[in-house]
Amino acid sequence: MKAAAKRIVLLSASIKINFEYQKSVIFRLGIFSHVRGLGVYLTILIIDQIKQVDRRTITIDLESQDTVTKDSVTVGINAVLYYRIRDPEKALIRVKDYNFATSQAALTTLRNIIGQHKLDELLQERDKINSRICEIVDEITNPWGIEIERIEIKNLQIPKPMQRAMAKEAEVAREKRARMIKAESDYESTIKLTQAAREIAKFPVALELRRIQMIAEIGTEQNTTTILMIPSDILSLAKDVSQPISKDK
Repeated sequence: MKAAAKRIVLLSASIKINFEYQKSVIFRLGIFSHVRGLGVYLTILIIDQIKQVDRRTITIDLESQDTVTKDSVTVGINAVLYYRIRDPEKALIRVKDYNFATSQAALTTLRNIIGQHKLDELLQERDKINSRICEIVDEITNPWGIEIERIEIKNLQIPKPMQRAMAKEAEVAREKRARMIKAESDYESTIKLTQAAREIAKFPVALELRRIQMIAEIGTEQNTTTILMIPSDILSLAKDVSQPISKDK
């Protein structure tokens, strides 16, 4: 009975299980043997050493760091790194601590790329910069069996004096656009008034008749009687204008 119990204990200790998201790297007598995936498998006690690797996406919050941009502005950068282990064998054999090594490669690359761009580019081309950083870090970690899925810059902290300067610049730009819109409107109004003046110059009586009409309308609205003194030359001019119309009829 004791021998049977020992065999059962040894057998149970030799049985290993991997979940769907796990892979196990097996070292036999300290030498890499093989990689086992999903399911149940047996190992040799004492001789085999098992290193389980999680192949799900791993997230690292890269610590905030101060970096100088190409135009000599000190900014605080905070980013997030997403990666997964593509080759468990390489991740365990070719680098001592793949998680630490990957984060340091991302931090170094992030600092270098930020230093190659101006502040305006960081604000306007963040997606493009994220993609470039991701490509470079992926090239570094590829020999370790690490696949970089993406890197995202979360926060970009700008010094307060620079924030005030940028706000002032934006305000000046808005005022400039407003002045340009007003100038265009004034220009169009001037063109229309000039055209109207030319037409009125051809028929002076039209201006006087319009003035009389406006006065009459005001009197009607205020319920008052208005007496107008119409110059004789206006009446003569109106008569001259009306004669061709009568002949046409």
